[in-house]
Amino acid sequence: MTATVIVADDDAAIRTVVRQALTRAGYQVRLTETAAGLVKLVSEGRGDVVVTDVILPDANGLDTIPKLLALRPGLRVIVMSAQNTLSTAVRATEQGAFDYLPKPFDLKELTRSVAAALEGRAQTDTGEFGGDDTPLIGRSPAMQEVYRLIARVVPNDLTVMILGESGTGKELVARAIHDMGPRANRPFIALNMAAIPRELIESELFGHERGAFTGAAARASGKFEQAQGGTLFLDEIGDMPLEAQTRLLRVLQTGEFTTVGGTRTQRADVRILTATNQDLHALTQAGRFREDLYYRLNVVPLQLPPLRARIEDVAALARHFLEIAASEGLPRKQLDPLAIDALRAHAWPGNVRELENLMRRLAVLERGDTITATAVSAGIGQRTPPPAPAAESSSLGEAAAVHIARYFADFAGNLPPDGVYDRLLAEVERPLIAACLDATGGNQLKAAKLLGINRNTLRKKLTDLAVESRRV
Repeated sequence: MTATVIVADDDAAIRTVVRQALTRAGYQVRLTETAAGLVKLVSEGRGDVVVTDVILPDANGLDTIPKLLALRPGLRVIVMSAQNTLSTAVRATEQGAFDYLPKPFDLKELTRSVAAALEGRAQTDTGEFGGDDTPLIGRSPAMQEVYRLIARVVPNDLTVMILGESGTGKELVARAIHDMGPRANRPFIALNMAAIPRELIESELFGHERGAFTGAAARASGKFEQAQGGTLFLDEIGDMPLEAQTRLLRVLQTGEFTTVGGTRTQRADVRILTATNQDLHALTQAGRFREDLYYRLNVVPLQLPPLRARIEDVAALARHFLEIAASEGLPRKQLDPLAIDALRAHAWPGNVRELENLMRRLAVLERGDTITATAVSAGIGQRTPPPAPAAESSSLGEAAAVHIARYFADFAGNLPPDGVYDRLLAEVERPLIAACLDATGGNQLKAAKLLGINRNTLRKKLTDLAVESRRV
C-alpha cells in the first residue's frame, strides 16, 4: 500500500514543490493550509507521516504536535520552518517532532526524512538550533547542520566531543547544550586543560584533602564536585596528562571519584562535554591519549565549521559583536555595506574570536558612527602575519622562532592560555627524547647519558610525555 504524507503549509508554492517531490518519490500526498485542517485529517486516520510548517494561519505548528500525537500515538511529524533558530529546533524536538528541516531545504533531504520516518528509525543527522535567544549566531547551511545535531543531544546525557579550530566558539556550543537541556538549572563548570599546570590537573578535577601535597593547607573541592547535577566542560582535552586521563576514565566507568589524598567515594552526577582543536585519533596512535578514553568521550562528535566556511554569517556576527560592545559602554557603531563586503573577503584564520576582537577594536578606534571598508581593511591589517617558512639551512633556534611566532599568531591578537613555557618545551622535548632512544636502540641508560640527564629523570619524562621505549 502506498504511504500517505500530509503536508501543512499556507504557502501555495511550498505546497506545490513538496507535493511534486513526494509524488515523484512514490507517496500519496494530502495538502492543507491550516492547523485545524491538519488535526481533522489526522483525527480521521489519514496520513502515515505529517510534514508541517511552524507558522500556520490559525495556530503554531509546534503547539499542534502534541494534539496530533494524542490522536495518533507514534505518528511521525516532520517540522519545517524558515525561522531557522536553535530554540525552534529544540522546541520541535521537545514537542515530539521526528525531524526538523530549516527552510530552504533540499527536497531530497525531505524525501529521505519521510522514508526514515516510515521505517521508524531516527536519522543520525537531524535536529537544529541558533537564534536571538541563544549565544549561537548564524543561519548558514554549515551552522544549520550544527544546530540540527545539537537538537538531538540536548535532551539526553550523551557525552559530546566538540571539535573545531581555535576561535570557532566551542565553549558557546557547550553552554547552549547545557542551557537548553534538563540540567540548565544546575552548574555549568568549564576547565581548560591547557591552562592548568600538569601537576595540578587532578586536584582541579577531583579536589584535594588538607595535606595531600605540599601547599595543600585546606580541603578544596574539585570541578566534579562543583558541577554536581550539572555539566562539566573540559576544554582542550587533548592536553590532559595521561595520569589524569586514567582517573577520568575510571570516573566515566564507575560514576564515582575520590579527592586527591582522600578515601571517601563520591558520586559523580555530571554530564561531560569536551572540546579540542587537535586530532585526538592521531594522539591515540602516538600513545599520547588513551584510546579507551577517546571512545568514551567521542560518543557524539560535533564538528564546528571555521568562519571561512560560513561567510554568510559574518555580517550578523559582526553586528552582534558591535551590539555587545555598545551594551558594555563602548561607542555604538554601524557597518556600511562596503565594510561588510570587506569583512566577507577576509579569510579569518582566527575565526569568530578574531572577528569579535576586530569589532571591539573598531568600536573604540573608529571616530565616526559608521565603520567603513577602509577602517575594516586597516583593522585587519594590524594583525601580524606569521613569518615566512624558514629555509632548510636554518638553525633549530630559527625554526623554533618561526613555530612560536605562528603559535602566537593563531590566537589573533589574544594571548594563548597560561603555561606556554611547559607546553612549547614539551613539543621539542618529546621528539628529542624519541630520537635519542632510536639512536641508542631503545637503551634508556645510553639515551640518558646522550641527553645528559640521569636514568630516573628519563624514566619520568618517558611517562609524562608518553614516549615509547623499545628496551629497558
